[in-house]
Amino acid sequence: MANHPPTTLAQALQQAQQQGLARIDAQMLLLHACGRATGDRAWLLAHDTDPLPPEAAARWATLCARRQAGEPVAYLTGRKAFYGLDLAVDARVLDPRPDTETLVDWALEVLQGQAQPRLIDLGTGSGAIALALQHARPDAQVWALDASADALAVAKANAARLGLPVRCLQGQWLAGCTAGPFALIVSNPPYIAAHDPHLAALQHEPLSALVAGADGLDDLRTIVAQAPAHLQPGGWLLLEHGWDQANAVAALLRTAGFAAVHSRNDLGGNARCTGGQWPTVK
Repeated sequence: MANHPPTTLAQALQQAQQQGLARIDAQMLLLHACGRATGDRAWLLAHDTDPLPPEAAARWATLCARRQAGEPVAYLTGRKAFYGLDLAVDARVLDPRPDTETLVDWALEVLQGQAQPRLIDLGTGSGAIALALQHARPDAQVWALDASADALAVAKANAARLGLPVRCLQGQWLAGCTAGPFALIVSNPPYIAAHDPHLAALQHEPLSALVAGADGLDDLRTIVAQAPAHLQPGGWLLLEHGWDQANAVAALLRTAGFAAVHSRNDLGGNARCTGGQWPTVK
């Protein structure tokens, strides 16, 4: 990693930052290299003058090189915190983003006052959204659907380890799904355009979970078209999308007949989620 290997934990962090690694990334990777929990930053402060053992230094150098090559920290440590849950993640699934917690917050709001609601997370990946909702609403019946058997294996393992009774289904969006009708359909689907220049920075994540046609809206169109047949009257469809796609997704929802269509902002102030309510029978 450097011409002069670090001799203490503090020196290791200093060298990583000098080489351009974000401080939080460097801390998590160093904790992982030392066999500590990645959230235990207090331990680093208490032990900053401790020597870095040679075997940990070797692991640390490899981790830093992989991070500098763009590999997500979550893949390097095998763990990602999401909505208070410790998820296992790897290259079979997307690295869950903090902005997606906005979608979970909104979902829990629309479920308030409903006893034992049925809901489904489409394109579940690691199971992050479904597991967060099941954890917050133990009374809910939660399904997690994905087209990828590899992704479902990760989601099932997370559900088992966390002791959460999420039901995992394999399928292409809602085609053939017989589990409804649902009070809520929620999804963070692929929404990046095929030729988006930002894809280069996401080379380590599964392409099928990122790209959705020439304009990034292919999967969103499919979900909006399929959802009404699987929602109970008054049920909600909540969708995550790209920072500049809110108007397009809102138009899809209104055209399909959804009411109360509006968007929610992510942590950066971008309209990141758009949803609507399927009307009750007039």
